[in-house]
Amino acid sequence: MTSPRATLPPGRHFAVTWAIPDTYGGMTEALLHRSRAFDRLGGAAVDVLTFDDATDYPAREAALRTRGALSERMRLVNLYDWLRTHPVAEGGLRLDRHRFSPLADGPGIEARSRDGRVLARVRRGADGGVLQVDHLRADGTLAVSDLRDARVAGSRGGRSVVLCDDAGLPVRSFGRIWGLYEAWLDALTAGEQSYMIVDSKTTARFMLQYRRPHVVTAHVVHASHRARTPTGIRTSRQEVFENPGRFDLLLVLSSRQARDIRRSVGPVPNLGVVRNGRDLGAPPPLSPPRDRSRGVVIAGLTPRKRVSHAIRAVQQVNAGADGDVTLDVYGDGESRRALERRGEGDPAIRFHGHDTQARDRLRDASFLLLTSRSEGFPLVLIEALAAGCIPIAYDVDYGPADAIRHGRTGLLVQAGDVDALALAIRGLLALPERRVAAMRRRAVRASRGFTDERVTRQWAGLLTRAATRRRLRRWHRMRRVRAALSRSPVLRDAVVAPTVAVAAGVRRLARSQ
Repeated sequence: MTSPRATLPPGRHFAVTWAIPDTYGGMTEALLHRSRAFDRLGGAAVDVLTFDDATDYPAREAALRTRGALSERMRLVNLYDWLRTHPVAEGGLRLDRHRFSPLADGPGIEARSRDGRVLARVRRGADGGVLQVDHLRADGTLAVSDLRDARVAGSRGGRSVVLCDDAGLPVRSFGRIWGLYEAWLDALTAGEQSYMIVDSKTTARFMLQYRRPHVVTAHVVHASHRARTPTGIRTSRQEVFENPGRFDLLLVLSSRQARDIRRSVGPVPNLGVVRNGRDLGAPPPLSPPRDRSRGVVIAGLTPRKRVSHAIRAVQQVNAGADGDVTLDVYGDGESRRALERRGEGDPAIRFHGHDTQARDRLRDASFLLLTSRSEGFPLVLIEALAAGCIPIAYDVDYGPADAIRHGRTGLLVQAGDVDALALAIRGLLALPERRVAAMRRRAVRASRGFTDERVTRQWAGLLTRAATRRRLRRWHRMRRVRAALSRSPVLRDAVVAPTVAVAAGVRRLARSQ
């Protein structure tokens, strides 16, 4: 039975991200896993909201359900699919300011289809950039026209977004896409108490501006915020860290990162630390001893992950007299071809591509190599600990040092030092079996601090306190308003009298019905 302490506060719960691609990385995996835990342990059904204009979301949702990425009560809700099937509230139609010129089929117009029906028409500029997207309903009527060359035709600049009714007639318009986003979230929440957890940095810039009395917003920073800029903050995260108080909760995955944020930004009262949780299940059998020489990498094959360092370190170990290490690489990405060339002809390096079951290999492998330039708090690190697979990780910001006790539950290596990484692998191979077995047992015990139940309880407390703080702030504001009205008869007459008159009119209207 779920512990009452894990129960999430009542209301609507949303996970907000830009997109759910066919193949996704750690941030999206963490979002989906957290949402499943909210359903299973916290009693909250989660709607996962996406804002991109892909037309294949039903197929994506079906695929996610097939592999268990969505729980039964989770829904994947895309902005444009929602607008195709829901009526829109009228209001704010300004066609004198917002251009409206729907696209028709013809030369140069790209059609995007689903199940044989055209759901979007796209107009591109001479450079191939998108200048307009018209989103259609299944019956062919226009739902949304999004024009992106509103200032000068044919040249990207300015925005004109027009919503249409079920007959394809314009009913509402915006001069920026954020206006449409706000209207959608308002329609979804419908004034109910709601909680929105924002994971993607792309969406966070918009969600900074979305402030509603009934909505608690939390932004989870999944990766390092640091960069070699004048402020020390990544340009893509600058706006968030300049205005951290616009979120009710600003959360990071590592205590070291929270410390560094306070050093660079100053006091941030709403800053907190919350880990990524995992459903760890029963501890794995740690005997008989597993093959000490089997290493594994589970990562996106991108420059940031530096998987080439893991390959070079293993090859360096194998170049020695006693080297007999194998490395299984699971993942895909832009660096895959270059990495395969590096391992070409070497039977010790085996590439498996993207594999949804890759994490099961941690129960057989001896060690995990984690060689990223930076991290938030990688899920695979917790899964390795739980599987008794010893993590050997670069000591980067952030994540590894928060989870690994060097020499006790894993090994930390000077970041970027391939020689030291190879030395750490050799050191593990040379340890007596009893010490390796003890390290595996301690790793499994350490992983219990990251269980889904513990993390969901933490989320329940964070969201409940954030909602309470919001109510208290509103109460204090109302007290200040009442105090100001009591001190100023002129102001009281200007504000209270019209309000009373409106209320009386509403009561008369209700009695007449």
